[in-house]
Amino acid sequence: MQTKAYGSWTSPVDAALAAAHDGAPEWVGYVGGEPWWTEPRPGEGGRRTLVRGSTGQSVLPAPWNVSSRVIEYGGHPWAGAVPAAGGAPLLVFTHFDDQRLYRFEPGAEPRPLTPPGPRWAEPLPLPDRGEVWCVLEEFTGDGPDDVRRVLAAVPLDGSAAEDRAAVRELTGERHRFLTGPRLSHDGRRAAWLAWDHPRMPWDGTELLVGEVGDDGSLHSVRTVAGGPAEAVAQVEWSADDRLLYASDRSGWWNLYRDGVPLCPREEEFAGPLWRLGSRWFAPLDDGLIAVVHGRGPAALGVLDPETGELVDAAGPWTEFASTLAVHGTRVVAVGAGPRTAPEVVELDTASGRARVVGTQHHDPVDPAYYSEPQVRTFTGPGGREVHAHVHPPRNPGHTAPAGELPPYVIWAHGGPTSRVPLVLDLAIAYFTSRGIGVAEVNYGGSTGYGREYRERLREQWGVVDVEDCAAVALALAEEGSADRARLAIRGGSAGGWTAAASLTGTDVYACGTIAYPVLDLVGWGAGETHDFESRYLESLIGPRAEVPERYAERSPTEQVDRLTAPFLLLQGLDDVICPPAQCERLLARLDGRPVPHAYLTFAGEGHGFRRAETLIRALEAELALYAQVFGIDVAGIPALELVK
Repeated sequence: MQTKAYGSWTSPVDAALAAAHDGAPEWVGYVGGEPWWTEPRPGEGGRRTLVRGSTGQSVLPAPWNVSSRVIEYGGHPWAGAVPAAGGAPLLVFTHFDDQRLYRFEPGAEPRPLTPPGPRWAEPLPLPDRGEVWCVLEEFTGDGPDDVRRVLAAVPLDGSAAEDRAAVRELTGERHRFLTGPRLSHDGRRAAWLAWDHPRMPWDGTELLVGEVGDDGSLHSVRTVAGGPAEAVAQVEWSADDRLLYASDRSGWWNLYRDGVPLCPREEEFAGPLWRLGSRWFAPLDDGLIAVVHGRGPAALGVLDPETGELVDAAGPWTEFASTLAVHGTRVVAVGAGPRTAPEVVELDTASGRARVVGTQHHDPVDPAYYSEPQVRTFTGPGGREVHAHVHPPRNPGHTAPAGELPPYVIWAHGGPTSRVPLVLDLAIAYFTSRGIGVAEVNYGGSTGYGREYRERLREQWGVVDVEDCAAVALALAEEGSADRARLAIRGGSAGGWTAAASLTGTDVYACGTIAYPVLDLVGWGAGETHDFESRYLESLIGPRAEVPERYAERSPTEQVDRLTAPFLLLQGLDDVICPPAQCERLLARLDGRPVPHAYLTFAGEGHGFRRAETLIRALEAELALYAQVFGIDVAGIPALELVK
């Protein structure tokens, strides 16, 4: 056992190892009785490939990238079906590079179904109709908000590949945003969700039902649930063609069947609809319902809607993602835990047995190098609860000198209407195994704790999130867990905003890492971001026409005179959600002020880093920042030049 200063411990968890394990399987589905899913490939340019469960192998070589850009955050990018007459499975998917929809039979080359230009999500193959129904997103001008979205039917024979007119539109432009259709089992009704600016889908959505005519048209569309203050997050049809949906009308996302609550609890059975096709529940043929639910952590369970009995799957997985599919008595999902990276899990509801069917977790290093996380609830201003996961330093080969306290980094999640799950993350182990603690904060505004907790951030972005992160950091210092002089904050996207606002609005942190952030509310909310979030600030900050001064007052770009702590700024040059202009304006206003900083940009990266080389450089640069500011001797990483 070596005695070395916190932060300088030798660790087998290097940045390359963390990058290789970045990302998770997602978008699970059954084709016939076989599970399929998508997987990340950080070492292959960050693409996502399609994996067949029977082989566990990718069926699409590089450069195929199964990913949609609808609403920029994307949606379910693939689906499959087995024709009624039998034979090979038919799959359709969206290719990221050109956003065209492709038809694919295993063993053959993918064939385009749509022309370049439009984007597609949530494909629903209907071989008997000779069509695939989808969400269509189409830009009508040069601006980010010059866009229309409708439900559409694409011929499976490829006739629309060069002829946009061959695409049959199913709905008019009744709403700004909508999800993919869910067809009743008898094929006579379709259900979907819709909403309009300035609402986000967790503010309020409408659940629409339409009749399907003999000619495949949708008519007699009506609203059956939801509204401006009720967020319906998902809709499905039960085995007997009753309408199932998740609504937060009670203050929690609970399940309803034809408007009747099935299992009323103060916990969530759904979450924020950031990507079209997110799925937290799925009805089985026998009437049971597979559900992802919980208060904070999200478990996989099976609900009997007749009795309200809910039984959770046994296993090491304490967090399940918002992706589910069912076939017969089987459920496929993606589960993880504090010591388990995300795995594709299949639950047989008849036997109760759950097993891993894909991306099985294998420890790349001795688990003794993983931190032992603590689920904590801290006290914020006014006595409010602040939820967090604390990851203390841990390394079996090292200890710190007597009396030394470790540096800590506060991690602010993105969204901000989101939540950080407690799962194994080698990026965290990269720091904790070197002697730097990490605290992930589910600040007020986070999901998983009901609508009241979620709405603490209403008109308070840059206030409540900043205060809650500071409360956790200072509490760790006051209780003797962290060194008060060596606290840092980091975050990406909305977390980057919180990190920047914390550096300009508090004196808690010695430095910070800010990735692909929002920095200038005045510019970001006025045509500089994408359509989906272009009115998000109306709830996070307030109506611009009523409180214009607030947009400037809270923007870090307007508060650079308060910025004194060193910082690292990381930005993808292809980011259309938080574009480089945000960072460039802050740096221009900082010019001439003696604040040490570094600005690293990455060509080919968008909102969130996906390429292995980017992930490696970003992690090493972050560690190099802390080494300089905290006075830590760290070997084996590139130097980071901080300029003034």
